[in-house]
Amino acid sequence: MGKKEEESSAEYGEPAQYDPTFNGPIHNRSCTDIICCILFMAAIAGYLVVGIMAWLYGDPRHVLYPRNSTGMFCGIGENKDKPNVLYFDLLKCATGTNIMAAALNGLQCPTTQVCVKECPNEFWIAQLINIKAEKVFQQQYCVPSLDLSTTTLTPAQILDKELCPLFTTPSSPVLGRCLPSLGSLNTVPSNFTLPGLPSADASVSAIKNATGSDGILLEPPQPRIRRDVVSSFNAKEIGVRIFEDFASSWHWILIGLLIAMLVSLLFLLLLRFTAPVLIWVLIFGLLGVVAYGIWHCYWEYDNYKNSQLTFSDVGLTTNVSVYLQVKETWLAFLIILSVLEAILILVLLFLRKRILIAIALIRESSKAVGYMMSTLVYPLVTFVLLVVCVAYWGATALYLATSGAPIYKVVALNSSEADCKSINGSEDCDPLSFNSSSYPSCPTVSCIFIKYNNEGLFQRNLFNLQIYNVLAFLWCVNFVIALGQCTLAGAFASYYWAFNKPSDIPAFPLTQSFIRALRYHVGSLAFGALILTIVQFIRIVLEYLDHKFRAAQNCCSRFIMCCLKCCFWCLEKFIKFLNRNAYIMIAIYGKNFCVSAKNAFMLLMRNIVRVVVLDKVTDLLLFFGKLLVVGGVGVLAFFFFSGRIRMPGDPFQAEQLNYYWVPIITVVVGSYLIAQGFFSVYNMCVDTLFLCFLEDLERNDGSMQKPYYMSKNLMKILNKKNKVAKKE
Repeated sequence: MGKKEEESSAEYGEPAQYDPTFNGPIHNRSCTDIICCILFMAAIAGYLVVGIMAWLYGDPRHVLYPRNSTGMFCGIGENKDKPNVLYFDLLKCATGTNIMAAALNGLQCPTTQVCVKECPNEFWIAQLINIKAEKVFQQQYCVPSLDLSTTTLTPAQILDKELCPLFTTPSSPVLGRCLPSLGSLNTVPSNFTLPGLPSADASVSAIKNATGSDGILLEPPQPRIRRDVVSSFNAKEIGVRIFEDFASSWHWILIGLLIAMLVSLLFLLLLRFTAPVLIWVLIFGLLGVVAYGIWHCYWEYDNYKNSQLTFSDVGLTTNVSVYLQVKETWLAFLIILSVLEAILILVLLFLRKRILIAIALIRESSKAVGYMMSTLVYPLVTFVLLVVCVAYWGATALYLATSGAPIYKVVALNSSEADCKSINGSEDCDPLSFNSSSYPSCPTVSCIFIKYNNEGLFQRNLFNLQIYNVLAFLWCVNFVIALGQCTLAGAFASYYWAFNKPSDIPAFPLTQSFIRALRYHVGSLAFGALILTIVQFIRIVLEYLDHKFRAAQNCCSRFIMCCLKCCFWCLEKFIKFLNRNAYIMIAIYGKNFCVSAKNAFMLLMRNIVRVVVLDKVTDLLLFFGKLLVVGGVGVLAFFFFSGRIRMPGDPFQAEQLNYYWVPIITVVVGSYLIAQGFFSVYNMCVDTLFLCFLEDLERNDGSMQKPYYMSKNLMKILNKKNKVAKKE
């Protein structure tokens, strides 16, 4: 570091001083941020209590299982062999706001529901002639309390009391709810009607009008209802086909993910030898791309130089191609790209030495990963812990949402009747003992589920507990990520500060670092995670408010909301950057979070140019690596699953897939996650070695008493050397 750099960086604190006892992560350390550790433990204990209380009071069966009109679950208990619920007239769910939401709530549709073994598979409508009820209706689709073989009720009376359905249509189970099959609705029989019953005619006509003769949706009187039914069924059909594709290609998907893992590992290990070539190819490739852009803009500008079209002639339009016919557009592009090319060339000329340092650090990171291969497995530990956090949060949210006993009200299925309006929703009832004959003036009444009881102390605070659930979840997730970063930083720091590599690297560095982080620094990690959690929660609140009041916002309020969201997004990114470097300092020196964050920030600010160069060079290299892994494996998956590549003697045939893009997307997404896991370890290694390198420059001078710990390649770039022989 030159004198000018030392003077300009003096305001960011004094450089680190030589310590003869320091040779890597300090082992004799004490617990840090104890107050925050106690607070975090208390929050975890409270989180467990909330989960236990939710488990005691909640009943997720209300969401997972459908229920019949008597409040009994389908698929469990007495109805174990009847997993599906049949709605007598599904279109009456239009009294709710959404047919699928009403169906999933089980009892909010004001129509009789019964548990059935299988959904109807044919069109059927009751013929109201003077014969016995058992010859008109099917027992399996009637309410269990009605015995068709012994009843004295006429078919008309049974329909009036809604004890049996008037009609059935071909249906398929969607999450245990029998919903009309879209394909069958295209072939509705012409005699599927019943004159004389307006309500039946309306329902049947609505079903007929749901689709046209060619299966294309029309514009019916109730589009929302049919759209929900059709879309729900389509989703179910697509889901079944996707499941079939997974079942027939899962082993090939696993092979694709294994290839992605091997390519990621090979790429990281080869960076030790190919990093200089790759980085310079990427840099000059970027310069070449910009240079081609300059030439292309000049060529387009030359083509339109005689054009009389200007921006004032075009005005404002959404057709972008019109602007590309204006010569001033290409002139503006030409100027912008020329300035960018000049900046890149100047940066390359004046910062070439720092680029060489970045390349050397990247090569050193590859060596460190090669010596400690166990670090590449650690993301699995983080992944498992994150899955536990997500699963606990989801289960707790589900149990909290179903806490409290269900409340039923007397509801008239035909609320237009004058005698029914006075009792509609005014009385509580028990679906197991409800008797509609108690209301002779309103024969269409039924006992309907309304909501869950919210009168108890626990139930009155469900909203607050859900907020606590979100906060605790975010805190736990951020803590798990912080633990992973601190653990990896401690392992890689022990590599850097080993004077003779690899002989001086301590045994089991990753395990030792993990134990140190858990034993001494839970409070510091929780402190950094808490700060990040607060910012993330504020962002969630802003997103909620923006969504809630979007319709009522004017231009000024939208601008303010946009600024707030942008500011907190930037703040979150900055805190993540600061936390990451603070965890590295905690792993090395064992100090509390605030001191570590301050020292890391000051150290980086004293070397801000090196920080920017290393960050951008590393980002460019890792972006290329992810592109290579994901793009290469994705292209291979495309050619294989589309049938363009066939393995000799391969039993797999692309024709057996319903959607060949399903395994392709799965492989691409999985490859990205795998590459992200490997490269995150590598990125953490680069950041750790970089901070150690900066500390090394400030602490040592290469003398016998204060030798450098950096590699010979780094010392060669900096024109420095040790007076003590160093083995590598």
